Amino acid sequence: MKKFLISCGGTGGHLSPGIALAEGLRARGHEVTLLISWKKVDARLSEKYPDLRFVRIAGTGFSWQPLKLIRCLVSQLQGFRFCRRLIRQMKPDGIVGFGGFTSAPIVLAGRLQGVPVALHESNRVPGLAIRTLGRFAQRVYLPPGIRISGVRAAAMRHVGMPLRREMMRLSQSASRASLGLEPNQKVLAILGGSQGASALNDWAREELPALAAEGIQVYCITGLGKGEPETHQLQARNGAPIRAVFAPFCDRMADLLSASDLVISRAGAGTLAELIRCVTPAILVPFPQAADDHQRANAAFFERQGGGLVVAQTALGSLHAEVIDTIFNDWLLRQFRSNLQRMDRANSLDLLLGDLEEITTPAAAGFASAAQAPA
Repeated sequence: MKKFLISCGGTGGHLSPGIALAEGLRARGHEVTLLISWKKVDARLSEKYPDLRFVRIAGTGFSWQPLKLIRCLVSQLQGFRFCRRLIRQMKPDGIVGFGGFTSAPIVLAGRLQGVPVALHESNRVPGLAIRTLGRFAQRVYLPPGIRISGVRAAAMRHVGMPLRREMMRLSQSASRASLGLEPNQKVLAILGGSQGASALNDWAREELPALAAEGIQVYCITGLGKGEPETHQLQARNGAPIRAVFAPFCDRMADLLSASDLVISRAGAGTLAELIRCVTPAILVPFPQAADDHQRANAAFFERQGGGLVVAQTALGSLHAEVIDTIFNDWLLRQFRSNLQRMDRANSLDLLLGDLEEITTPAAAGFASAAQAPA
C-alpha cells in the first residue's frame, strides 16, 4: 500500500478527475487524501463521496490586481505551511496536482521534502500553475499533442482526463424518468460549468417558450448561487407536455447527459470528457474570459474531432437556429455519436494508475530525483 496526496480543489474541472483518480488508487489498495478549497462547489461535490478523505486548505486564485495579488500570496503562504505539516505527518509516497491555486503549496512542499510529484493538465492550453510547476515534477500528464516549454521531454506523458466510475452512458428512457422528464420529447441540457454561465442561463430563459413550442424540454444547470431550483410545465404546439428544469447544481451528470439529445455547454476539459464518455453531442460556447482562452482551444479540438459544433458567445443570436437544425437531425446526431465513441478509446485512468505506481517506487523516484538535480 502507498499513500497519495491529490490536490484538486477550486473547480469541478479539477475536483472531478481528482475524485476519479482517488477511486482508482483506493481500488488498488492505496491510501488517498484529497486537498480541496473552501469554495462551495468543492463542498457540494465532496459530500457525495463520504468514503473519501477530503482536507481543505487555504487559497485564492491568482490576479494582477494589487489587493487580490496580496490576498493570493498570503493564502499561498498559509497553504504552503499547512502542506509542509501535512506531508511530515502523512509521509506520502506521491503527490498529484490537477492545477489551480490549491496545487502550488503542496507541489512545492512535496518537492522540498523529496516526495515524487506528478501534475495533470486536461486543457489544451496548460494553465499557469502547470506551466510554472512543471519543472519540479517527475511527471506531467498532458492532452495528446500538447507540450510545455521548459519541461523535460522525459517527464511528459500524453493522457486524457480520468473520469469517475459513475460517468458512463446510461439508458436514455431510465435517465429521463429519474430526472422527471417526459420520455418521448427531445431534451436539451444547458451547462455553464461548475461556476455557472449567466449568458447561457439568460439565453435559456429567453428562448424557453420558443423551444417548448418546438417540443424541446430544457434542463439548465445555472450554477451555485445563481438562483433557486425551478420547474416549469409547458406545452408544445401539438399539445404534448413539455418540462423545463432550472437547477443550481447537478450531481447526477451521467443521468443528465444520457437523457439529453443535445447539450449546450461551456468548453472546460472536464465537461468535454464527460460528453465524450456519455456519447452526447454538444454545441459549445467557450467562455471568452477563460484564462489564456483555453476554452476556445478545447472547443476547436472537439469540433475538429466531430463531437459537435462551436458557437461564439458573441453569436448567441444564431444559437436557437443551430439547436433546431441539430436536435431534429437524426442523421447528424448519429454522426456526432459515432465520432464521440471513437474519441473515447483510451483508458486514461488505468494509464495514470500504472504510471503513478511506477514513479513512486523507491528506485524510480530516486532515479527521477537524480535526473532533476542540478549538475
